Amino acid sequence: MSSPLIIKPRQEDVVGQSILRPLPSAKCRSVGPFVFFDHMLEARFAPGSGMNINQHPHIGLSTLTYLFEGQVQHKDSLGSDQRVLPGDVSWMTAGRGIAHVERTPADVVQSGSNSHGLQVWLAMPTAEEESEPSYSHHPASSLPRSSSMGVDICLIAGSGFCLQSPVPVRSPTLYAELHLATGATLQVPAEHTERALYLIDGEALVDGLELPRRQLMVLPEGEEFTLSACSESHLVLIGGEPIGPRRINWNFVASEQSLIDQARLRWSTGDWPQVPGEQARIELPH
Repeated sequence: MSSPLIIKPRQEDVVGQSILRPLPSAKCRSVGPFVFFDHMLEARFAPGSGMNINQHPHIGLSTLTYLFEGQVQHKDSLGSDQRVLPGDVSWMTAGRGIAHVERTPADVVQSGSNSHGLQVWLAMPTAEEESEPSYSHHPASSLPRSSSMGVDICLIAGSGFCLQSPVPVRSPTLYAELHLATGATLQVPAEHTERALYLIDGEALVDGLELPRRQLMVLPEGEEFTLSACSESHLVLIGGEPIGPRRINWNFVASEQSLIDQARLRWSTGDWPQVPGEQARIELPH
């Protein structure tokens, strides 16, 4: 039996929001279609403050925002204007090009709020990289769940544990939120080629090995593992079929450098769809 790979995330700051980012890393560029994994750490925004990420572009990926606490207002160049609540899935597919804004809703800014959640990027299949962009919102009540023997599973996207999410993923995907009571166990099947566990809170073991808190454990392919909770534990499990090598440059993901070069030029010259009603934008880094 092979040993799992442990990836210690780097800590970064995105417009005042502290994040942990285990993907991509030098040890592991992707897990299934997942090429970016950001854990937005617990934050308290005082009244009058909040997150405010001005319009910026994407190509070749889908972003998935999933909150544990707080609210986000998503606006994009398709005209979408959606409030995202805890447990909802905000799913944006960039295709050949989209711009969006992410901010704390105005009424929540006024009252102050807590914030905590995850945002992941999933690379698109090569044949779909230049497809039309799209956006869909999936309320928490629409996501499939199961509960048995102290294990609660919410299937955020893709398929797994005999559940199927309504989120329109573009390739075989596994993205599940797991809550385990103390002493509970869960078999992690080998139905998806690539898989990784991320322990948000609690204490847990994987086949008797410690699962480090807030580090990514990439599981060897083709093997089944037993997840055991030593205390009440909150985790996510990601995975799916490998999507193939991808280049990442700023907010752009592509199989070919030429697509990234074109996107950089288009954004820098203003040849890009704009978010209605928005003027401020994040400029291309040098």
